[in-house]
Amino acid sequence: MSDRPLICAVDGGGSGCRVALAEACGPVLARAEGGPANITSDPGAAIGNLLDAVERAALELGPRAPRLAELTAHLGLAGVLGPEHAASIAARLPFAHVSVTNDQVTALHGALGARDGALLAAGTGSFVGLRRGGETRFLGGWGLRLGDQGSGAWLGRELLSHVLMVEDGARPDSPLARTVLARFDARPERIVEFARGAEPSDYARLAPEIVAAAEAGDPVGRSLMARGAAYFEELLAVVDLRRAEVICLSGGLGPHYAPYLSDRTRSRLDAPKGDALAGALNLAQRLAEDMT
Repeated sequence: MSDRPLICAVDGGGSGCRVALAEACGPVLARAEGGPANITSDPGAAIGNLLDAVERAALELGPRAPRLAELTAHLGLAGVLGPEHAASIAARLPFAHVSVTNDQVTALHGALGARDGALLAAGTGSFVGLRRGGETRFLGGWGLRLGDQGSGAWLGRELLSHVLMVEDGARPDSPLARTVLARFDARPERIVEFARGAEPSDYARLAPEIVAAAEAGDPVGRSLMARGAAYFEELLAVVDLRRAEVICLSGGLGPHYAPYLSDRTRSRLDAPKGDALAGALNLAQRLAEDMT
């Protein structure tokens, strides 16, 4: 095994974190997964979970297991609220050299690789990212209360709202709407009770059903997907892509929006080069190069 210095990459989200250790300019040598790492929801637990995962990945290397204080690391974490917040998190970490961003940054770098272009990311939440000439910009991603249109959480909430309007006689019925109402024992008040304590992840559990119904031709499912796609088209119009710039779709929902996008947008679609952990590895490598 080479004696090159090791780098560490962390992809931390609300449901869990992933870690990779690699040689600088070399292959991934070890991986591990850990508990939730949303740095705003529970900072102490997030840091504890990600450091535990890094230590377990290091143990996979046996005699060559590095101390955390020997690693150069980049962490892409859900809940990072800006540069000052990132700096305060970095100051609490034991790595030799460390940079911290939110997970939008690592998702963008992972998907685009060396290319310029945009990322349309739709999972439980949503955002559009742009990289052009080394500069990055992000649109959306404001959370379900004020945004995240097109996300799984948004789709689920909008479906339930539609079901209630069907009950009022104000919106057209469909097999999808009837199925969802039946799940609440055909009692609209139970939908209201559910919504009173629902988290974004609770709404997002309806998203796969919406996607499947839309693919089967259900008019409500198709309408919801078309509305989500229109939102992404609106954000892509703001970034005003140039001739050679590509668009990548990521997240559990992102690729499902392809049929609902305009011909112009679909002509730019290209497969992601990697995921958010790959993006964190790329940024850890850059940091290691800067340090030498």
